[in-house]
Amino acid sequence: MATYAVPTLPLHPPRTNFISSFNFPLHYNSLVSKTIRTTIPTQKWRNSRRKTTISAQERKVSSSPNKKSSEKGFDPAGFLTKHGITDKGFAQFLRERYKSIKDLKEQFFPRFANVMELSSGYELMGIHRNVQHRLDYMEWAPGARYCAVVGDFNGWSNTEHSAGKGHFGHDDFGYWFVILQDKVKEGQVPDELYFQQYNYADDYDKGDSGVTIEELFKKMNEEYWEPGEDRFLNKRFEVPAKLYEQMFGPNGPQTEEELGEIPDAETRYREWKEKHKDDPPSNLPPCDVIDSGKEYDVFNIVDDPVWLEKFRAKQPPIDYWLELRKGRKAWSEKYNPSIPHGSRYRVYFNTPSGPVERVPAWATYVLPEVEGKQSVAVHWEPPPEEAYRWKNERPKVPKSLRIYECHVGISGSEPKVASFSEFTEKVLLHVKESGYNAIQLIGVIEHKDYFTVGYRVTNLFAVSSRFGTPDDFKRLVDEAHGLGMLVFLDIVHSYSAADEMVGLSLFDGSNDCYFHTGKRGHHKYWGTRMFKYGDLDVLHYLLSNLKWWVEEYQVDGFHFHSLSSMMYTHNGFAAFTGDMEEYYNQYVDKDALIYLILANEMLHELNPNIITIAEDATFYPGLCEPTSEGGLGFDFYDNITVSEMWLSLLENVPDHEWSMNKVVKTLLGNGQNTNKMLIYAENHNQSISGGRSFGEILFGGTKEPSSGSENMLLRGSSLYKMIKLITFTISGRAYLNFMGNEFGHPMRVEFPMPSNDFSFSLANRQWDLVKDKGVHQDIFSFDKDMMKLDERMFSRSLPKIHHVNDTTMVISYIRGPFLFVFNFHPENSYERYSVGADEAGEYQLILDTDGVNYGGQGHLKDDQYLQRTMSNRIDGLRNCLEIMLPSRTAQVYKLTRILRV
Repeated sequence: MATYAVPTLPLHPPRTNFISSFNFPLHYNSLVSKTIRTTIPTQKWRNSRRKTTISAQERKVSSSPNKKSSEKGFDPAGFLTKHGITDKGFAQFLRERYKSIKDLKEQFFPRFANVMELSSGYELMGIHRNVQHRLDYMEWAPGARYCAVVGDFNGWSNTEHSAGKGHFGHDDFGYWFVILQDKVKEGQVPDELYFQQYNYADDYDKGDSGVTIEELFKKMNEEYWEPGEDRFLNKRFEVPAKLYEQMFGPNGPQTEEELGEIPDAETRYREWKEKHKDDPPSNLPPCDVIDSGKEYDVFNIVDDPVWLEKFRAKQPPIDYWLELRKGRKAWSEKYNPSIPHGSRYRVYFNTPSGPVERVPAWATYVLPEVEGKQSVAVHWEPPPEEAYRWKNERPKVPKSLRIYECHVGISGSEPKVASFSEFTEKVLLHVKESGYNAIQLIGVIEHKDYFTVGYRVTNLFAVSSRFGTPDDFKRLVDEAHGLGMLVFLDIVHSYSAADEMVGLSLFDGSNDCYFHTGKRGHHKYWGTRMFKYGDLDVLHYLLSNLKWWVEEYQVDGFHFHSLSSMMYTHNGFAAFTGDMEEYYNQYVDKDALIYLILANEMLHELNPNIITIAEDATFYPGLCEPTSEGGLGFDFYDNITVSEMWLSLLENVPDHEWSMNKVVKTLLGNGQNTNKMLIYAENHNQSISGGRSFGEILFGGTKEPSSGSENMLLRGSSLYKMIKLITFTISGRAYLNFMGNEFGHPMRVEFPMPSNDFSFSLANRQWDLVKDKGVHQDIFSFDKDMMKLDERMFSRSLPKIHHVNDTTMVISYIRGPFLFVFNFHPENSYERYSVGADEAGEYQLILDTDGVNYGGQGHLKDDQYLQRTMSNRIDGLRNCLEIMLPSRTAQVYKLTRILRV
């Protein structure tokens, strides 16, 4: 075994040679004004007539996880067995889709560590403050040849702030990078250290210790290095100089013969040890390298245990460098921001089709085209002491959702666009008083034209400037959380505005940057653009957008608008019969489905309490099934057929011809995941998309029907309350109401547009109707009391419907401790109507649509409020109640006392 001497050198690199990183993020790792009705299925999914059913043995095999292609506990087609779906073609489609997801993840792993990092693009994209007194701008434009940032700050010059060439300006994926240095104030000297950092946001009022770099280096060297430990660091040529002098100096050998044979390393080491055996003890660490004699270079180091423990206790001198960080006030004394807060800007591209200016795709505040001027982005960077600070935590997710859908712009009474601040001050308290536990906002994300309601989105990361600033919206969300309400956003990722100057269309001069080319890139009827969901960078953009709203604005969930537009290449405009093949044929966009799966997985990993709601007119199988079982992963789905049914009955069918069986069947949906169904009697679609609200239909579009319309008033009020009550109580755990419908708003919504001479007369809400005594106040009182049924009712199982009679037009069902009875007959009243009851006991009337306090006629007397069951077997139940049931009324009874027979 040979032993070799090793020079004693410092084991830590000198902090005086520290070079800070350049922070050059070339990339993460490599650097609806028109509505057209759609025919939708109204029954359970059917297996394709052209497919043979699977045998019991095959079904058993298909229901078990595929060990070769599936992860542990993951079955790509697991939900099919649960719902009794036996279509082989659909099961094969689900497995192929799962394989495509795995292949996609393998594609982005070289660039992104995981899906969560893929969804964090907003951390680098757009404009961001760099701690080294500058702003960094990053944009994805693979079709561009040149990129610059232009705006008020540089006189709209397209040469002053541009990206460099090659990898100094953009990477191989088309991500452009522009540095915008802060401007030194007159009379000030720039920082000599290019890595000088400032506290801009965190601890912005701290810093400025006054320690110079020279003093810091001296302090670091004295306190960090042991005496003599940095000898060879400060005199790096001492050892080679002595060795050279010994071998080739004037006293050294002059010829090869005089040089003689050089002893081996072990001999030289022993000679060195013998020569220095009497040296005084040194504080330097003793290190002897012992060669084990093996061919490969593995050495055992014999060292001093005391010194080793001391070495391990040493900490890198990072804290010294923090002393150099200066506060924002120090930066303000020396620099002006390269782009001031509130400054307008755009991005300039030189493309194969010529130069273009665009609103940045990741802009967080945008002024849309106003008075003929081109849209611009606004740099939003308020001083930290003025930026909004969150006060309230997110509320806990309730057992059931009572969602209040609203549009900020029409939330005021005056003929103008209302603001976030006005909504916060005037509407939030009303929503809380009304008994709702969540609000769903539509039209919040920036869009070019106000009359499009917010569905032709142009800037997915920007809060609409029509309503206020980003901080105004943060305050709205914060105040809603303080009132115990969740906040959902209506998100439009199913299509995008076709505008070129403000939207993403032809963003970098090419037609295939964010969207498909040709017919597939355009919506068949709406004139909007369709995203290219199979492109990794488009996924990067859309997934980051979802995470942005959750992280930056603390929203609690999303309502995904018009999924059928993106899931099918025909945009959902086809006659769906319920045949299973319609859900996996050539018209299904697998890439869009994969995006929805990734979106749900990312959001629920980010925050398990996030709520996602799917609006899909085709009832795609597996919407609310876990992604681990082959589903899309949504928490709830819209049953849009309910509102269409009520609208059709009110407008086209005489009252006495209403089918109770059809009503109940529609309210229960297609029988799949009923407890995850979001249901509503009417939402904004009826009134915003050119139709009439129920209040306008039932009350004739006036604030208060005249005295001569007493029958119309009574009919409208009775039906309105009954429709609300049965819709709210018969189905799942989620109910939605559009703003104003809780008191029967008498007018539709019509946004200002050329066809109405840009009038605001119908673009508001008549809140005074709630205060004035009359039918609208009565409906509001009923709606508030109806909301109070929620907690105990929805905490139990789904309703047991035991009585549906088309002749008497009576419906009755039990849910939790409540018994519901409806008489939709327009003329017939029943003195003693028998309905089944599950439990024997006493039932107390707690809600009566005919109550005088709700504007009814009050047919029931006080002695009829308490009912006791009889032992007659009715509706398949052992007990029954005989109750008085006036026409067009509904009653809710609560079991207050159980009688043991």
